[in-house]
Amino acid sequence: MGTKIAFGRPDGKEASGYLAKAGRAKAPGIVVIQEWWGLQEQIRGICDRLALAGYEALAPDLYAGVVVPYHDTEAAGREMNSLNFLEATDQVVRGAAQLLGRAGVKVGLTGFCLGGAVTILGSARVPEFAAAVCFYGLPPETVAKAADVKIPLQAHFANRDDWCTPAAVSKFEAGLEAAGKHAEIFRYDADHGFMNEQRQVHDRAAAELAWERMLAFWGKHLGG
Repeated sequence: MGTKIAFGRPDGKEASGYLAKAGRAKAPGIVVIQEWWGLQEQIRGICDRLALAGYEALAPDLYAGVVVPYHDTEAAGREMNSLNFLEATDQVVRGAAQLLGRAGVKVGLTGFCLGGAVTILGSARVPEFAAAVCFYGLPPETVAKAADVKIPLQAHFANRDDWCTPAAVSKFEAGLEAAGKHAEIFRYDADHGFMNEQRQVHDRAAAELAWERMLAFWGKHLGG
């Protein structure tokens, strides 16, 4: 449904990504951020589903063409650890937001795993976003704290997660509440990565519920 495109960054350089277009004019936009595997088929599928739901969906390629096979966690870790998260947020993600918002529509941000952490960063650093939905990812507090979130946030976390742990989620939620931030936090009895239908950790019931909640959130904050 979608296609690979090039788009400009705020610093004048060029980035690329996968764009799935809605079947109507002036559709709200959603920037979709990859897992640590790269911009693979499953993330492109998320964009296609959002387009069918009425949104222009753009997944920027943060790894510049590198896609890691699911079994190779070592390579995925290397790619993630070599990523400059702040530059990716301020330049690639913001460039994607500016592209989608050029027609004057509202733009949201969502991401999974690595992309969940980038979603929190974007909600604090990128003024073009109107709302954000995070899936099982948080950045270090030294980079972005809960109090730094500037837009309405919905977040989905897994109770069986040894990376974005329940304790880290509870601390983040407490920080949001203390700062008076508008947020919806959901927890699922599932594993990290439960939205990815291509992996064994996929939990269909949790994924479908999270998807419904996300679409309702977009409808409220981006329009439809």
